[in-house]
Amino acid sequence: MDRVVRIALGQINPIVGDLWGNSRLIVEWIGRARDQGADIVLFPELALTGYPPEDLVLKPAFVRDNLRQLNVVVEATKGISAVVGFVDEEGDLFNAAAFIHDGELKAVYHKVFLPNYGVFDEQRYFTPGHRCPIFELGGVRIGVSVCEDCWYPAGPMAWEAQHGAELLLNINGSPYHEGKRVTREEMIAGRAADYGAYIAWVNTVGGQDELVFDGNSAIFGPTGEVIARAPSFQEHLLVADVDLGTVPFHRPHESIRREAEGAERLELLVTEIDLKALAGQEKPRLSPTAVHPLEGTAEVYAAVVLGTHDYVSKQDFKKVVIGLSGGVDSALTAAIASDALGPENVIGVRMPSRFTSPESLEDAGLVAEALGIQLLDFPIEPAHKAFEEILAGAFRGTRPGVAEENIQPRIRSTILHALSNKFGYIVLTTGNKSELATGYGTLYGDMAGGFAVLKDITKTMVYELCHYRNSISRAGRAQGALQPIPERVITKPPTAELKPDQKDSDSLPPYDELDPILRGYVEQDLGPEELVAAGNRPEIVARVIQLVDRSEYKRRQYPPGVKITPRAFGRDRRMPIVNRYVPNGGRHAP
Repeated sequence: MDRVVRIALGQINPIVGDLWGNSRLIVEWIGRARDQGADIVLFPELALTGYPPEDLVLKPAFVRDNLRQLNVVVEATKGISAVVGFVDEEGDLFNAAAFIHDGELKAVYHKVFLPNYGVFDEQRYFTPGHRCPIFELGGVRIGVSVCEDCWYPAGPMAWEAQHGAELLLNINGSPYHEGKRVTREEMIAGRAADYGAYIAWVNTVGGQDELVFDGNSAIFGPTGEVIARAPSFQEHLLVADVDLGTVPFHRPHESIRREAEGAERLELLVTEIDLKALAGQEKPRLSPTAVHPLEGTAEVYAAVVLGTHDYVSKQDFKKVVIGLSGGVDSALTAAIASDALGPENVIGVRMPSRFTSPESLEDAGLVAEALGIQLLDFPIEPAHKAFEEILAGAFRGTRPGVAEENIQPRIRSTILHALSNKFGYIVLTTGNKSELATGYGTLYGDMAGGFAVLKDITKTMVYELCHYRNSISRAGRAQGALQPIPERVITKPPTAELKPDQKDSDSLPPYDELDPILRGYVEQDLGPEELVAAGNRPEIVARVIQLVDRSEYKRRQYPPGVKITPRAFGRDRRMPIVNRYVPNGGRHAP
């Protein structure tokens, strides 16, 4: 008996809370999969609600409406099977996968392992599942699981494999961070090899608040090889034939006893459901396709572009406004926004002060010209003088300092937000993770805005991304045309230009020294001894730690931005604002 299953992975970009729109998207893609002769189509974790729905699931009406839309999806599955993520309600709430066959809901799987770390807090909403249905479709035994269940070698997939499942379907809402795809694929490949089974792994794609999902859905063979893979950071219907041979593989019980023992302790209830094979015309065999995934700076750049696009467009903003200083951060932000939304939807604003150099004005103009974005000019000198006059009495007899400097970015913020308020633009802030970590920014000034594109990107990575953006434009650029980010913007010393001859290095260590310390302290929770042992200067380590710890109150007031690193400010790293802990029992200087 020929046992070939044509699997479709629906790597879609749902919108959280758009139950009607998501169900129509799923129905449309079911039709596309059926048109390509698929026997079964998979959709991501909580595809019906969007992921993560957070406190929406605490609204009974939301759960009821999501179940109504599931019925719409069920009715659309004539002639095909489908696995769809949704919220189930049986007294408790469950993160669930519906197995639908030929217009009927055959069974529901409830996610067993609920992640409660990093950006995840599923235990706030859901109850762990205990059912483990196994299906037989056309002579092939199939198991279903949800996301985190795949990460546990002694989990539901082991239990399903022990009970004869040869094809394991795992639906996911696995958010991106730099380098995660490699680790994730190694894990899934290991599971496939351990169980001697095929694994079809589908992931969502798109941006949701601070998270971005990379897709990279794939099918793995029983020795861990990648048979087919979808692209990174774009919607895609991946269709592939999986040939399970003519004779069912009866794996020895002992081969996975160790993995399945842990699942047995979960007291999973195994049910077996025999499904009739759906009659269809003989179809030619498909050749598998495995798209090469994005890596390195290309991967990071694509993540930020998609995260920016979806944050803006899913909220129905049409245009963005950016303060163009002539510096590298605003230039990169403008380039990302142009790629995400189209240059016609990006407005750059120059707001020179008495300290702005002619070179900075020229560089900002070159960036706007090269990207093809609109450029507006609002000199801030009149407002600057007015504020100085207003504050002259209160400031009399004091030495000019940061308070006077910060008047300028707050004036600029007022202009940007006036444009936003008047015309419905969203303001994109341009600060990077290095500045945010150390508090090197002005509250209600350059730290204010609707979305922080570079929030989780260090200054050194900013330069890498600038070089990458220029490199992808070089091949298609006409001779003599401007590169998107002029070389002078990249090579000149960074400066806020809030006083004469100011440089970032006046207030911060050099970025190539600062950023490794920040990665160690913020992302890896290393202490001062470990940071010094890694080769960093003790006095710089102490200074950086003090800057980071004292700036929490400023970070809490910062806009959301795309998560890029394994530990971003915001959902990942949740430190108390009022906090007197100092490593080694010391105390910060007043």
